[in-house]
Amino acid sequence: MANKNRRNKPTRSAYEQEDLPQQERPSRLKTLPVVSPRNESQKVYLDAIENNTITISSGPAGTGKTFLAVYEALKHHWAKTGMKRIIITRPAVEAGEKLGFLPGGIEEKVDPYMRPIYDALYDIIGVSLTKEKIEREYIEISPLAYMRGRTYNNCFIILDEAQNATFEQLKMAVTRIGDNCKMVINGDPNQTDLPKHVQNGLRKLIDIIHDVPNVAITEFTKGDVVRSRVVADLIAAFEQHEGDKW
Repeated sequence: MANKNRRNKPTRSAYEQEDLPQQERPSRLKTLPVVSPRNESQKVYLDAIENNTITISSGPAGTGKTFLAVYEALKHHWAKTGMKRIIITRPAVEAGEKLGFLPGGIEEKVDPYMRPIYDALYDIIGVSLTKEKIEREYIEISPLAYMRGRTYNNCFIILDEAQNATFEQLKMAVTRIGDNCKMVINGDPNQTDLPKHVQNGLRKLIDIIHDVPNVAITEFTKGDVVRSRVVADLIAAFEQHEGDKW
C-alpha cells in the first residue's frame, strides 16, 4: 500500500537548478527538468528548433541561446528519437584553430573554449552525468576545424559562437549533416573576434540560406536578455556608442 504521508517533491526547472549546489543535483535522471521559455523570442527559438533541420540564431549575449540549444539537444537525446549523439563545436579563434601545440587530447585542448556549454550541461543534468555522457561518447566535444570530411547521422549538433567562424567554415559545417540530424548555429555578429580583414561568415550564411526549406532564422535583441538587467543596459550603451561613431 502506498504511503499516504509521502509527498511528491516539486519539480525544479533547469533555470532554478542553477542555484543548487552541485552535490544536490541528481546524478541520474529518468526525465529532464522542464525548461520553459522566458519570453516570446525564446518560444520562437524553441519552436524553430523543433520544426526545422537547421536553426540559426543571432543576437546579444545573455538571451539564452546556448542554454536552450543544449536543453533541446538533451531533450532529443532523452526522448530516444534516434539522435544518439550530441555534437558540440565552436571555432577556437584565439588559438587560430591550431590546437596541436596545446597539451592533452582534443577535449582538453578545446575545453577552455567550451565553458559556456559545460555550464549549461552541468545546470541541466549535473556534473556526474555530463562526464558519463562524454566518456561514453554520447556527447562529443569537437573543434569546428575537425568536422571537415565527416558525415553526422542521428546527431544533434550545436555550433556555438558562430560569429567567430568564416563563411567557408560554416559552409563546411552545414554540409556535414546526414540523416536524422538537427543543427543549431548560434552567434552574435556584433561581437566577432575575427581579424578585421576577414569577412563575418555568420552574416553571409544567413543571407544565402534564409529561404532554404527546413532552415529557420531567429533573432534576439537586447530586450530579450535574461541574464541580468545590467547586461541589457550595457548592450544598449554599446549599441549607442557604435551608432554614434557612424
